[in-house]
Parts: sequence; C-alpha cells; structure tokens
Amino acid sequence: MAGTFVIAQGGGPTAVINQTVVGATLEIRKRHPGAKVLGSIHGVRGIRDGNYVDLSAIPEDRLRLIAGTPSAALGSTRDKPDAAYCEVILKGLQKAGADAFIYIGGNDTSGTQQILTDAAGGKIAFVHAPKTIDNDLEENDHTPGFISAAEFVAGAFLSVDLDFRALPGIYVGIVMGRHAGFLTAAAAAWQLDPDSGPHLVYVPERPFSAAGFIDDVRATLDRHKRCIVAVSEGVSTADGKALVESLVPADKLERDQHGNVKLSGSDLPAALERALAEGLPGKRARVDALGYMPRGYVGAISAVDAQEAFDAGAFAVGVAEQGGGSVALQYDGSKTVLKKVPLKNVAGKTRHMPDDFMKPDANQLSDAGMAYLKRLVPEKYKVGKPFV
Repeated sequence: MAGTFVIAQGGGPTAVINQTVVGATLEIRKRHPGAKVLGSIHGVRGIRDGNYVDLSAIPEDRLRLIAGTPSAALGSTRDKPDAAYCEVILKGLQKAGADAFIYIGGNDTSGTQQILTDAAGGKIAFVHAPKTIDNDLEENDHTPGFISAAEFVAGAFLSVDLDFRALPGIYVGIVMGRHAGFLTAAAAAWQLDPDSGPHLVYVPERPFSAAGFIDDVRATLDRHKRCIVAVSEGVSTADGKALVESLVPADKLERDQHGNVKLSGSDLPAALERALAEGLPGKRARVDALGYMPRGYVGAISAVDAQEAFDAGAFAVGVAEQGGGSVALQYDGSKTVLKKVPLKNVAGKTRHMPDDFMKPDANQLSDAGMAYLKRLVPEKYKVGKPFV
C-alpha cells in the first residue's frame, strides 16, 4: 500500500501527540518507501482548504525533535464535522490522492472517521489514533496524553499539600475533565499517606452538592486542620446541570463560540470561593483552576506516555493497511498492548471512570482506583513527610 497518507491532529494538544505523528510518519517511510505523507494543517480544516506540510520531506532528526515537543505541531481544530462537512473533507482527500487518512484525537475525532468511513465506501482507509488527557475513550485501558497530564496533576497536589501543612487552610484545585474523572482522580496518585491531600475528590460521575461540599470541607478541617480538594471542571448537580450553571447567573456565564458554557473559565473558581466564604466564614481558602497547564507541560512528559504515543502512530499504519479502524491501548494483566478495534466501538462514545474507583461512602479514591493510578503514574519523587 504505497501512495499517499494524510495525517491530522484534532482537539486539545497534549505533551505527546506529536509522538504519534512522527511514529506514523517514520513507519510509513519504513514500510512504504516513496509514499507521500501529508500533514494537514489545523486538523480537517487543512484537508478542506488544501493546506498541508509535506512530512515526507522533513529530515528524521527534525521529526524526532518535534516528537518530543508538546502541543500539536500541525495545529489542531475544534471543528465537529457533520455529514455535509465530511463530504467536503472527503472531496479534499480525493483531491490530495489520499489512500489513507490517520486522524489523531479523542471522541469527536473518532466520530469524524466513522462518518468518513461510511461515506467513502472503502476507497480510502480511515484510522483513528487515540489521544486525550481525559482518558475517556472506550476500548482503551488508558490513552496517550493521560499519563503525562496525570503526572502534572499528581505533582501539583503533592506540592500543595506540603505547602498547606506549613500554613493550614483550604485549597481547591479545579482539574480538566468534562465527563470523566480520571484526571481529577490522578490528584491522589502521589498521596504520602491516607491523611495527606487531596482529602476530597469530586468527579463528574457523582452528583455534586454544594451543601455537602461545605460539610465535607468542614469535617476535614476539624480532623486535619487543613483541607486539600480536587474538583473536576465537569461536576454536575443531581439534576444533571453543570455545577457552574447552578452557582452563576445565566447572564453572567462565560460561553464558547458554540454557546456552550465554559467549564475552564473563571466562573467556577469564583463561585466556589464565594461558597466557601459564605459556608465557612473566616477560613483561609484558595481556589485555582489548573486550566490548560496539565495537558502540555514541558516539565512533565512521561517517557512511558511518549513511547506509547509513538507506538500508537506506528501501529496506525498497519491498521490503515488492513482497511482502517481505531487503535486502542489495552492492558493484558502485565503490560500495555496495542489492538485494532472497530471505529463504531469508539466513535462518539465516552468511557467513564468505574464507580468502584471511588469509595462508596466518601469522596475519596478506593483501593481499586489507587491501584489503577499507581500502575500508570507510579511515585516519581521521594519527599520527607513534614513534622506538621
């Protein structure tokens, strides 16, 4: 299968998504000498506009340097193509002479590949290569990008817990994750012991009660004299409404270009600070949104994550040779293995954190949840437990 391969990146950048681009590019060079490899600029927009970089012409040493660089070297897009947009993309691929299209991304990206597969009728091989710090793709044990982001989050909360031992108070860190709580749960991966922070973890899989939150924080303060809290940006109330919508007047909410409420804006931190000030007056409290920092921090690139992302790109070439599908990272009980799975098993679906990863009667990680995190995000730094 020589010819032309098109590669694109979709959704949020990560610390290792460029590894997947380079893994695929170098594997194509090895298996299909003379094949053209086109990198689409800004995801499917590049295909629509005929805007490509010829990855075939880039020297390997430069590619490998790019592989180890965070962000999305080809540029990305938040476009969610419908059937009509996919027809435009398909025409663009045909114009480029594409034999295969490898699209690296998460849920929406896999959905695009499914629509294109159905429309093309087997004339082009469509491959979805996984990427998401949310770790929420079906068929996957974990996804490229998650481990590096999880290391950032784990290190941030270990550091904050040490800080608040010296000057006790309340700290709330808001972590990315609209529908799945894996990244927020990673805040507990490097806990020194059960008495250390984060003392409370709130994930989208469980309804959030503002009154219950205040009660939890108060009880933790009574016990530990400080309270470290990890909250997912996507937590919602019992009626399914995003927490920020319950705390902020509708006319004051920040919204994106599609009219969706911004979960990572300034509204939620400010609302939680107000709730703490009203519910626990006089207590020192700080609320921060970690924002985009975890997903592409240059100081927290996991070697394991980088290698898995690279391997996923190389594996995607074989999936293209087989006619297309989705690349999945699965766990066989001892190691991570790459598998080809049907696009329909992944496309547009969300994998949620298992319920048994949380204690049934507390907003804390269970033994099962901690075991999963420690397998993927093992302790990286040895620190001494303070005297206070």
